[in-house]
Amino acid sequence: MMKLEQIVRRNILNLIPYSSARDEFKGKASVYLDANENPYQLYRMNRYPDPLQWKVKAAIAEAKGVEKERIFLGVGSDEPIDNVFRVFCEPGKDNVVAIEPTYGMYKVAAEINNVEYRKVLLNESFDFTADSLLQATDRHSKLIFLCSPNNPTGNCLNRNEIIRTVEQFNGIVVLDEAYIDFSGQPSFIGELDRYPNLMIFQTFSKAWASAAVRLGMAFAGADIIGIMNKVKYPYNINQLTQDYVLQMLSERKQVQQWVDTLLKEREKLRQQLSELPCIENLYPTDANFFLVKVANADAMYRFLIEKGVIVRNRNTVSLCAGCLRITVGTPEENKTLINALQQFR
Repeated sequence: MMKLEQIVRRNILNLIPYSSARDEFKGKASVYLDANENPYQLYRMNRYPDPLQWKVKAAIAEAKGVEKERIFLGVGSDEPIDNVFRVFCEPGKDNVVAIEPTYGMYKVAAEINNVEYRKVLLNESFDFTADSLLQATDRHSKLIFLCSPNNPTGNCLNRNEIIRTVEQFNGIVVLDEAYIDFSGQPSFIGELDRYPNLMIFQTFSKAWASAAVRLGMAFAGADIIGIMNKVKYPYNINQLTQDYVLQMLSERKQVQQWVDTLLKEREKLRQQLSELPCIENLYPTDANFFLVKVANADAMYRFLIEKGVIVRNRNTVSLCAGCLRITVGTPEENKTLINALQQFR
């Protein structure tokens, strides 16, 4: 059984976090003279925002079916990724284990925090076993990173192997579900009560069509979220972002319509790509993108740029030699892509 006090860095456990003016007074008043704010304003942005974003968290809690005390909000998913290193990993001593290939920011955050990053290659089906990951761990392994649906491969990882990993690892398992809204698999948010060492990341950047506002979500036990809040900056989510996300959360029907449309377009695009002779392998996907193998990824990438179509060249990524990653776009964008690929020789 994981004991949180044994895996959190000692200095973080003992940390007395900064107490902002809006932490110390949370009620309503007619005169605010506590935070050295300018009392004049044009667009109602002269006051500091709620440092713990409780209105936004309450709306997310309703949408996701989880208690608001189990939610951490960050500047994109990159902030909670960085924070888990700062909370759990002693620089120069501890290590983390991750599948490979996967989202590149896990490795970047490890290097920034001077934490050893151990890669475990996926198999030929872009999947993994719990045993392969656990064999790469030792007593200094504090985190395991899993991304499902995975980026750049697009597939969901084996659910039973995820559960085995969580059950057998005496540390924190971070499960990144950035693309879960496009998958037929259920989120693991409903499993948080069963697994106190599970942390789930989601984002407003994908299904919610809000990449520009940079809001990521982390879900975990309230004790873990409390420690994450100790190390975040006092007003990490600005008021403009909070207001925008509250509006988006009131538009959930529209967001679901977008997702439904993209799933239909994904199927159409799958059929069209599979018929092109220049596509050697079209990998299964549970996300809003495809990983495709072609004869010459660099040449095709440059050709598509000339046609005004930008995809992601993954040719140098582990297990992805000769591959491009193609996002599902609008019907018009997908048609332009297919027309261009039909001209490639």
